[in-house]
Amino acid sequence: MNQESTAPAPAPVAPVTVAGAAGVPEPGAVTIVVPTSNGSANVRQLLRLITESVPARLPCEVLFVDDSTDDTPDVVREAARDCPFPVTVLHRREAVGGPGGAVVEGIGAASSDWVVVMAGDCRHPPSLVPELVAEGERAQAHLVVASRCAGGGGRAGPAGSYRAAVSRGAAWLAKSLFPRRLRGISDPMSGFFAVRRSAVTAGALQPPGSRILLELAVRCRPRTVGEVPFVLRDRRAGESGPTAGEGLRFLRHLAGLRLASSPARMIAFGLIGLTGFVPNLLALWMLTGAGLHYLPAEIAANQFGVAWNFLLIETLLFRERRHRHWADRTARFALLANADLLLRLPLIALLAGPLGMAVLPATALALVATFVLRFAATEALVYLPRKDRKDRKDRKDRKDRKDRKDRGDRTARTARRGAATGRAGRRPEEDRPEESRTARSTA
Repeated sequence: MNQESTAPAPAPVAPVTVAGAAGVPEPGAVTIVVPTSNGSANVRQLLRLITESVPARLPCEVLFVDDSTDDTPDVVREAARDCPFPVTVLHRREAVGGPGGAVVEGIGAASSDWVVVMAGDCRHPPSLVPELVAEGERAQAHLVVASRCAGGGGRAGPAGSYRAAVSRGAAWLAKSLFPRRLRGISDPMSGFFAVRRSAVTAGALQPPGSRILLELAVRCRPRTVGEVPFVLRDRRAGESGPTAGEGLRFLRHLAGLRLASSPARMIAFGLIGLTGFVPNLLALWMLTGAGLHYLPAEIAANQFGVAWNFLLIETLLFRERRHRHWADRTARFALLANADLLLRLPLIALLAGPLGMAVLPATALALVATFVLRFAATEALVYLPRKDRKDRKDRKDRKDRKDRKDRGDRTARTARRGAATGRAGRRPEEDRPEESRTARSTA
């Protein structure tokens, strides 16, 4: 990833007051993050609109996070020469996460108190940037959304009712699945918003496409949310619109967000386990029908159920946690699944024998107990969250740095002691001038 600054930073500006904002001080600085892909035709117009819209008293910078294969970075550098604020290009060699991933990288690279995210196709009016951050300061909000659904908002131009209906349907579905986390957000599909950088945990965000606001609101859970109405403009040029597969990615994104909590994930884990009975029993029927003894047939058939469960869990449940190598995940999952079987039988024998429980209740209790253990072990040993892995790596790195520092300190102390010892053990004539030592040796 290459980062290039194309304009000098302005001198620091003291916080001032937004006209008409009831004496609310503006934040110290604002970073406008613009994800773009092959949108060079819009760059000059967008920077001109930002220059005209953002008052000089509001320190700002513009950060293009670029996934282009055309000349967009060169166009940004050339257009930035006429801008009174710094303009930076982050060019990503791999467009990981699409526009949403670009926004996450932009937020992580920002240094301002506020980050405003807007599209690079000039559909989001830059004139709202001061209003978004002023509303955030006035309401002490952590997130301010430019909403098409708020009073006075909407869609401009001849955009068909089909696109608007799809957008409203997607918003309704998202709010139905997350009524608490999206409370106060009338337009969760908006791509135009301001957020306090301190309210974003970049490591928790895993956007699969362009719906970064939905991802941010659900995973980061900003405490206070505000809204400003806006009218979505017509698209000017470029290729930043949604692709044909955006709808399927959106549905998969919703499912992943909904299953992100441990209780929901555990329920889904259990339901997937129930479906594993089908290939298990089918394989058992075929193997015993072929004349195999039921005990080895049961062990072999269990592997079919394990493989079925693994494929579904990989695809539907832990898709964003596939950090280990696939062979490592497969081996760990199979080991845990078979260990579950080995643990369940002695537990049933214990409950039904010394504890005197009936066989059916003992089996049911053993199934529940081993299911909970298996789910917890699968989460911790096969699909460890990236944040936990990063925390462990950070702790190891800190320990390594401390060890290196301690070794360096010990080496420095040893060198100082050696130097002091050398000076103390030096013979008196070594401190005399060279002439005196020469004269004495001649005599």
